[in-house]
Amino acid sequence: MERAVIARENRLIDALPPEDFARWQHALEGIDLPLGAVLYEAGGVLKHVYFPTSAIVSLLSVTQKGASAEIAVVGKEGLVGISIFMGGESTPSRAIVQIAGGGFRIQSDTIKEEFGRSSAVLHLFLRYTQALITQMAQTAVCNRHHTLDQQLCRWLLLSLDRLAGNELVMTQELIANMLGVRREGVARGAAQLQKAGLIRYTPGRITIVDRKGLEVRACECYGVVKREYDRLLPPRIGN
Repeated sequence: MERAVIARENRLIDALPPEDFARWQHALEGIDLPLGAVLYEAGGVLKHVYFPTSAIVSLLSVTQKGASAEIAVVGKEGLVGISIFMGGESTPSRAIVQIAGGGFRIQSDTIKEEFGRSSAVLHLFLRYTQALITQMAQTAVCNRHHTLDQQLCRWLLLSLDRLAGNELVMTQELIANMLGVRREGVARGAAQLQKAGLIRYTPGRITIVDRKGLEVRACECYGVVKREYDRLLPPRIGN
C-alpha cells in the first residue's frame, strides 16, 4: 500500500513520521465497516485497534439493563481502542459502527510495541486521547445541561466533521439510541431543524443544508470539542 493512499484517509496515520509509517504499512489491514457492526463489547478483550477513514464509530456506555448512550464519536480524525496503549486490555464501553464506510485495523500487540518503541507515536496517541477525553466530558455536560435541540445540532456537526460530504445515512431510531432519548424527541428536533432550513430530512437520510446555521444553533460544547482536536492534532498533510 502506498503511503499517499493510506495517509490522507486518517489523520493519525497521516501524522506518522516516515520511519514509523514504514513499519506500519505492512501491518495495516484495510477493512469494511458495515452499519451496526460491533467492534468490541464492554468488558471484551481488544484484539485490534481501528483507524476509520470513511466510517464513523460510536463509543457507547451501556447499563446492566441494556440501555445505552453515546459518549463519543470517532472517525477519520482518530482511532478506536485507546485502552490498548493506556494499560488496559479491555474497555467499559461498546464500539459500534454508526456510519458505514471503510478503515484500517492493526493488531493490538503491534500497537503496544510501537507505543513503546516510538516517542512520536506515543506523544501523538496521547494527544489524541486527551482530545477524546475532552469530547467525552463535554458530552456528559451537554446531555445534562443543554436542550435536545442543542444536543442534536452538536451531534450532527461532530458527525459532519468526520464525513467527506454533507449527508448522513441515519435513522431516527439510531440517533435516539446514540443520544439516549426517545425517538419522538429526535423526530420533533429534526422537524424543527428542517423547518428552519438547516437540514433536509427523508427517512433514513439527513442532508446538512446550512452548516453555519447549525453552528449558531448548537451549544458551546461543539466548539469546545472542535478547538481541542484542532489544538492537539497536527494538520493533515496537504491541507
